[in-house]
Amino acid sequence: MQGQDGERDRHGARNGGDRSPGAPGGAPDGTAAGAPAEAPDPEPRRGRPRSAAAERAILDAVIALLEAGEPLAGLSIERIARTAGVGKATIYRRWSDKEELFVDVVRDMEPDDPPVSGTEGLADLRVMLESLRTRGLAQRSSALLHNIFAQMKSHPKLWNEYHGTVIAPRRLAMVEAVRRAVAAGELRDDLDVELIDDLFVGPMLVRTVHRPDAPLPDDLADRIITALLQGLAPAARV
Repeated sequence: MQGQDGERDRHGARNGGDRSPGAPGGAPDGTAAGAPAEAPDPEPRRGRPRSAAAERAILDAVIALLEAGEPLAGLSIERIARTAGVGKATIYRRWSDKEELFVDVVRDMEPDDPPVSGTEGLADLRVMLESLRTRGLAQRSSALLHNIFAQMKSHPKLWNEYHGTVIAPRRLAMVEAVRRAVAAGELRDDLDVELIDDLFVGPMLVRTVHRPDAPLPDDLADRIITALLQGLAPAARV
């Protein structure tokens, strides 16, 4: 979650602050007066406040390198650190390996996940379907983001990391919204909730992933929900 200082945890939303590729991260506030400096990297150890500027510089460095044509497989922690103007230890304090870092870079480039009530059923489901639509639009409009996803799928460790920390939690949140809708009487209770979830998500995934030329109109989430609630059978003739 984004805080007032623009910081985030590893799986939170994007950091605040201006992008400034290559800007070095400064020492964090809160260092005790007279404490010896840790040369050459003055970054805090685990448990101390992190430098939002350093984290922003690292993410921007990866993006800058990718924009310059560097493939994901060719990026090293050394190259990223040099471009960001930080030490390698600064990166490893935040991410255990390149895969974790690259996942956060992708999350930073994607639209933020929208807030949901956590108590509503169909209303929350609609918000999450709309988020899936906007992420599809973002991939279509960003050649870099589209290229990154294409490269991720050819690197199993990276794709598994993205799936486990991004896709799986999003799917779980949608399944929970379906359960709330069933409990509230908005959806029938004689079907498997994961099947119901697939019925809602499937059409949006087809449009955003498998049919890149298909339109993604503003009302697509509403149309999917309405079609499923009304059913596909023709109305009974009187």
